[in-house]
Amino acid sequence: MVAVLGVAPAGAAGHESAGKGAPAKTPVAVGYGGAVSSVDPDASAAGIDVLRHGGNAVDAAVATAAALGVTEPYSAGVGGGGYFVYYDAKRHKVSTLDGRETAPRSADQKLFLGRDGKPLPFADAVTSGLSVGTPGTPATWNDALKDWGTRSLGQVLKPAERLARDGFTVDSTFRQQTADNQARFKDFPATAKLFLPGGEPPAVGSTFRNPDLARTYALLAKEGVGAVYKGELGRDIVDTVRKPPVDPKAQRVVRAGDLTAEDLRSYGTKRQAPTRTDYRGLDVYGMAPSSSGGTSVAEALNILEKTDLSKLSDVEYLHRYIEASRIAFADRGRWVGDPAAEDVPTKGLTSQRFADSRACLIKDDAVLKSPVPPGDPNNPSGPGSCDTRGHAAPTTYEGENTTHLTVADKWGNVVAYTLTIEQTGGSGITVPGRGFLLNNELTDFSFAPADPAVHDPNLPGPGKRPRSSMSPTIVLDGHKPVLALGSPGGATIITTVLQTLLNHLDRGMPLVDAIAAPRASQRNAAQTELEPALWNGPERAKLEALGHSFKQNPEIGAATGVQRLSGGRWLAAAETERRGGGSAMVVSPKR
Repeated sequence: MVAVLGVAPAGAAGHESAGKGAPAKTPVAVGYGGAVSSVDPDASAAGIDVLRHGGNAVDAAVATAAALGVTEPYSAGVGGGGYFVYYDAKRHKVSTLDGRETAPRSADQKLFLGRDGKPLPFADAVTSGLSVGTPGTPATWNDALKDWGTRSLGQVLKPAERLARDGFTVDSTFRQQTADNQARFKDFPATAKLFLPGGEPPAVGSTFRNPDLARTYALLAKEGVGAVYKGELGRDIVDTVRKPPVDPKAQRVVRAGDLTAEDLRSYGTKRQAPTRTDYRGLDVYGMAPSSSGGTSVAEALNILEKTDLSKLSDVEYLHRYIEASRIAFADRGRWVGDPAAEDVPTKGLTSQRFADSRACLIKDDAVLKSPVPPGDPNNPSGPGSCDTRGHAAPTTYEGENTTHLTVADKWGNVVAYTLTIEQTGGSGITVPGRGFLLNNELTDFSFAPADPAVHDPNLPGPGKRPRSSMSPTIVLDGHKPVLALGSPGGATIITTVLQTLLNHLDRGMPLVDAIAAPRASQRNAAQTELEPALWNGPERAKLEALGHSFKQNPEIGAATGVQRLSGGRWLAAAETERRGGGSAMVVSPKR
């Protein structure tokens, strides 16, 4: 078997205990009755509890997500959105829900331009009402349960409501994320009161309680998500966006947003077909636009399809993977946006013919220069044509915080669900008395075209969904699930999911090792990002000799996955180190 690039041992700890009374973290678990993998042990335990009491994968996924809203409030929650991919074992069908946030109906291409016509500083746009889109997470939970679940919203919210009321143990990751946001959190009294007790980040080992969020979950359990989209909770969200509650002593200029009650009333998730591509005889399903995850992962896999990656050296493999990512991002930037507002050629982007017209750009002894021009998936010129008929434009910035969970049940149903509030800490604005932060998802739009000569499909617009890189993925072998996975990380989500798939399917790594392996991320930029193990490893010098240029990124992504094994067993896998390690659990290690 090929060498594993600096992988930590599959059972490596490297993380703290979840604390008194809480389950400990472990990155891999194997057993029966179903499996849950997330970044947090309390959240994974919430999902396992639902499975143990007869709920299915969808019920458990919503319970896990709600618990992450308590323990990972800077990454996800009621104030955010996400993408839900579901495999129904009885119907042998993959379905998706697009629960992405939407811009206000009043939004136009000038949303993030100042009076001088120039883009606002990114930090100013983030910490503002301007950045807040209509939340999609509550609607996603409701619609997933209604379409495929077996439990009510009230039933699956109970573990998270209890967790918010009774509290969880603060770990070093939670404290550090709080400290990183302290300067802006302190400018919003509701945020400071909740997340900066006594004016400081909560101490590691202390118990963090969120009674306001417990009451919010109780309200959703009683009244349903109509409380958000038509009721009192929605009114509080609108008031907070339109008049951000800033400390009068703060020096920060916080711009108001234009979200309205009508924006909330008119919100709906989108049920749509997943992306699909064949790779090594397996069916790889992902999230269609407004996410760019499914199309970009599929295109890169198709580009690599005709190369036997298992026989390449580590350097040759990384070179091919990096170049395929570079090309896929060139096409993503030109073609992918909200299909309700843009003509997105999803079928073309995921076709083998288009990938073949792009694959011949990759040379064994040379490196492509970014930005690489896009091809034309509407009219690919065919294999061997080296299609570069478009005009090159750089990749725009995208924040890097999100969370992902993966669930399977004893019936063989599988969920891959990525949810987010965008930046770590979102907009920084907590809805007073409600216990959750509002997203800054609208900053995923391009503030202005990266190149005026190139059409940008991701400019703001009325009711438009900003492009995402979230890549919840399910792989099937015929009608049988093989694995499911996903990751946080902004635009690095795509490369994280792609590299993990290649590590496992092509390089022969066990899933937990495929997740733990050091990552590289190329997004049609001048430099490829490397984690320290690759930065300090022997591969870098050899790749630089080919022409690659690198910069270091201390941590890329934080994946979770589940894998079907023989005899009705499931394997759950999570990070061994990143974000303090993840939490993989099964219902029972024994039948």
